[in-house]
Amino acid sequence: MKYWKVTWHHDFREEPVTLFSEIGEDGYETRKIQEYRDGRLLRTDGTDETAEIGLSEIPVGRIEDVAAQPEFSAFVISKADFESMWNCASRHGNR
Repeated sequence: MKYWKVTWHHDFREEPVTLFSEIGEDGYETRKIQEYRDGRLLRTDGTDETAEIGLSEIPVGRIEDVAAQPEFSAFVISKADFESMWNCASRHGNR
């Protein structure tokens, strides 16, 4: 598994500003957390997707390619950091 944190630099009020992804060996997301400007956290493992959050339908590609886009800052994070965010989203009742 790989774990990414991607910050999306934009001014859209209703869109997430930070995305945390757990990515399988096949390049597909297996879990995702979205953080919004107001502190709201949404999460999914694919079993509870909504109009607001869902796993990518295509492989995510290389983190270098994401980071090369000016609207994104992308970083590899640890499994522990991802799990901490996942648990935080759960504690706040956000799914």
